Amino acid sequence: MRRKMTFMLLATGLAVNAMAQEAPATDDSRPAMQGSVGASEGVVGLLVADDGRPAMLTPTMMPEAWGEADDALVQTLPVEDAWWQAFGDATLDSLIRLAMSRNLSAEAAISRMEQARLNWRIGQGGLLPSIGVSGGWTRQQSSGNTGSARAWSGQYSLTASMQWEVDLFGGIRQRVKAQREQFRASEEEYRGVMVSLCAEVATAYFQLRQYQQEWEVLSHNCESQLAVVRLTEARNRSGLASKLDVAQARQVYYGTLAQLPVMEANVTSVMNRLAVLLGEFPQGTRRGLAAHGPLPEFVEVVGVDVPASLLRRRPDVRQAERQVDAQAALLGAAKRDWLPRFFLDGSVGYASSELRELPRAGSMAWQIAPSMSWTLFNGGQRANTVRLNRAQLDEAITQYNLTVLTAMQEASSAMSGYSNSLKQIVSTRQAFVQSQTVLTLSLDLYKQGLSTFQSVLDAQRSLLSYEESLVQARAASLIALVQLYQALGGGWE
Repeated sequence: MRRKMTFMLLATGLAVNAMAQEAPATDDSRPAMQGSVGASEGVVGLLVADDGRPAMLTPTMMPEAWGEADDALVQTLPVEDAWWQAFGDATLDSLIRLAMSRNLSAEAAISRMEQARLNWRIGQGGLLPSIGVSGGWTRQQSSGNTGSARAWSGQYSLTASMQWEVDLFGGIRQRVKAQREQFRASEEEYRGVMVSLCAEVATAYFQLRQYQQEWEVLSHNCESQLAVVRLTEARNRSGLASKLDVAQARQVYYGTLAQLPVMEANVTSVMNRLAVLLGEFPQGTRRGLAAHGPLPEFVEVVGVDVPASLLRRRPDVRQAERQVDAQAALLGAAKRDWLPRFFLDGSVGYASSELRELPRAGSMAWQIAPSMSWTLFNGGQRANTVRLNRAQLDEAITQYNLTVLTAMQEASSAMSGYSNSLKQIVSTRQAFVQSQTVLTLSLDLYKQGLSTFQSVLDAQRSLLSYEESLVQARAASLIALVQLYQALGGGWE
């Protein structure tokens, strides 16, 4: 007995020593750096902990303000979830509601979330004992040629059994925690899909209105250019204009007319894209959006939160953080595999050769069997599993940091794009107004014979170009605002 105890103590000491050498120093902690990013320090240099492993970006490391903020942006409370309602467009509101309820990508994200939830529930079942019931009847006959007389025997049995792994050191709980974090990551993935879906619907809708407005611009410019064609034809008949003037006027008119089918094709293409987002066939979408509508008039100061809010609002950042938590839990579970596992098996039931005797107390039989299993050597599998999980945790932390930096880049670019698009609208509108004046004056001078027809042609082309540019600038501003809301984590209710 003393030799057995000595061997057990020696084996215990060897195992603990191996754990101290191979397993990580911390259970499931995530390395994080504290402090802020200085002007002369790169972010990459701060993302390494003292032991050389990757460290997570924290809110204290984020800039205190956006460098791109100007009069069009004010740092205030976080953006509202239902940001699209600010445009005051009932059609856009209805399209986003339909997309939320019908979009197939959202349905797929819901299915993935349900799968993750069920995996979590399956893992939780490992914390509880497994209980089963068995029953049967056995009838047998012994041989009469083995030195004894032939005999018949039978037995009835009814037994309840239990098997339970007692999670004394928390290995099962760590794996359940990892599955729980995977489920939470799938929730964030679903929120990210919904944020992207709302942004895609709004972007496609604004592009549709842009192309419809450009079609209207081309249409009424065709009418005005046709009027100039008739003017040159009348002047040619009266000998006041040459055939060159007529040909040039027709050239401009037919060139503008040729752009109408292209714009109609663009309208159809965007409608088809909206149909996919709404989860329906294109025919239904075309009927509902066939009537041309204006672009929303929205030039407002947009409230943005501090940069650190991206860590709280953006679903992709939160999803990456959940992935880090899941990998940290798996690392903790891998380290607990170095420790012994404890089991408790038991059964209770009845057995009798006669059915009428089965439920009586004398027929009861029971068993309880606690046991322990401790792997002392398995060829380095546990040590390499710990190293593998540590490497996967490092990768998850690096991916989290990349997600945060990408979020900062997207938000900064979106702010710059929106504020500059507003400036572009102001300048383009002024150019459009002046081009109208130029066309009016050039036509008057041409009718009076004080200028050539070339000035009219130039004025017509400039007017069409600036009017189209104004529509495109307004649409680009709205789309930039959608991208800004998306980059700041604004989403859906």
